[in-house]
Amino acid sequence: QVQLVESGGGSVQAGGSLRLSCAASGYTLSNLYMAWFRQAPGKEREGFAYITDYGNTAYADSVKGRFIISKDNAKNTLYLLMNSLKPEDAAMYYCAADRSFRGPWDRFNPSKWNYWGQGTQVAVSS
Repeated sequence: QVQLVESGGGSVQAGGSLRLSCAASGYTLSNLYMAWFRQAPGKEREGFAYITDYGNTAYADSVKGRFIISKDNAKNTLYLLMNSLKPEDAAMYYCAADRSFRGPWDRFNPSKWNYWGQGTQVAVSS
């Protein structure tokens, strides 16, 4: 069983930066595929950043060039560095993990991920 705990959320002005963390336990990060999702009130949960067990990454167009997903296998922790934040980035942010490969066709589909954290809130003021 994989347990995930997010942290690092908060309130920031537009144009600012935040770094989220997702601490994993119960399984080693080097053998997991992981992703970041977010959900704003009244909207569906959307995936936007993905990292493989080897560290290859993929991003949705909405965050490409602004957000960076990374991980520290020694600390068993996933990170999301968010730069140039916009008001539309405000949401609850979740990390997700799975032991199976996720291809371009389903890596950002929340129903395909088995393990989730409880989320951390990000607010962006204009």
